Amino acid sequence: MANRLVKIVAPLAVIAVSAGIYALLQASRPEPEKNDEPPRAAAVYTAPVTREQGTLEVVTQGEVRSRTAIDLVSQVGGRVISVSPEFVEGGVIEPGVPLLQIDDTDYRLALSEARARLADAELAVQQALADQDVARKQLRNTRDPSDLALKKPQVQQAIAMREAAEAALERAGLDLERTRVTLPFAGRVAGTRVNVGQFIAPGTVMGQVFGTEVVEIRLPLNNQQLASLGLPIGYTAPPGGGLPVRFSADVAGKQQVWEGTLERLDASVDRDTRMLYAIAEVVDPYNSGASQHGMPMAVGLFVEAHISGRQLLEGMSIPASALRAGDLVYVISDESLLEIRNVSVVQSNADKAYISDGLSPGEQVVISAIRNPIQGMAVRNLTLEEG
Repeated sequence: MANRLVKIVAPLAVIAVSAGIYALLQASRPEPEKNDEPPRAAAVYTAPVTREQGTLEVVTQGEVRSRTAIDLVSQVGGRVISVSPEFVEGGVIEPGVPLLQIDDTDYRLALSEARARLADAELAVQQALADQDVARKQLRNTRDPSDLALKKPQVQQAIAMREAAEAALERAGLDLERTRVTLPFAGRVAGTRVNVGQFIAPGTVMGQVFGTEVVEIRLPLNNQQLASLGLPIGYTAPPGGGLPVRFSADVAGKQQVWEGTLERLDASVDRDTRMLYAIAEVVDPYNSGASQHGMPMAVGLFVEAHISGRQLLEGMSIPASALRAGDLVYVISDESLLEIRNVSVVQSNADKAYISDGLSPGEQVVISAIRNPIQGMAVRNLTLEEG
């Protein structure tokens, strides 16, 4: 029984002694010195808010495509007897210059036959009119002679046959012309599907071509970009009055630049992207509309577009680095305290942000990173030399 009591009391005694020693040590520990100094001000770089008047610019991207791109389809059948050297992928097409020639022997014969039928039909009309004249003379004393007796149906039939012969002659002439395949516009060949000696039927796709007189670039716009342009949905530019657009792309190791115009906006928002698309144009992109280095604005290029938008009459600008997520800006007060403000952004790009409300000209905004920003925290404005 005594041993059991010792086993219970001994641990309790050890705990009591340890607690006493800890209390004694805490009582003899010197109190830490109180630091009454204020927290150190955070060092930041700032820039002034400036009043801005100028033209807003929208930056977007798009792919160059031809305004005219078609399948070259045969309108008549026959054997291909010649193909132009330019009818190869990338070949240059001039308006009216033959690309292919289909054997026209049968079509020339058909034209000659159509001419002969028309001549026969013309003679038949003259004969019917002569017969009608004779009938009128013979029946001049007859009261109310019938149309049949006066040969009227025969004349009408002969005239109808002549009209049919005229139409057949016109069709034969068109078919003969269609054996000589040409384009009504300047362009380039995108692909070919026929060779010399091949027999083709009407409706055969012989290749693909696209026009080079004008190219289009379809440019996506979000709501803020649309506001910067100041144009309504469905806008169409007046002749010669489209907004200027500058296109650029890195091609052949050089920065190429082309000039174009914004011609129209789609009349509806794309249901998949929820974007509105603008259509810009560049005229004669392979010749006079080429870049400053002579590079054509080729179909298929992906380009960046800078569109000159509406005039900003009353606004302010800040460096792009001063605009934070959620359209927040950190402003330094006269007392060197941090103010966190929500601003109204008109437009922002890689260099500047244009603000319509929330700032005043001359105020200092933070352009450097700041850790754990808190409203009212002390800050210190650094100069570039200090940095």
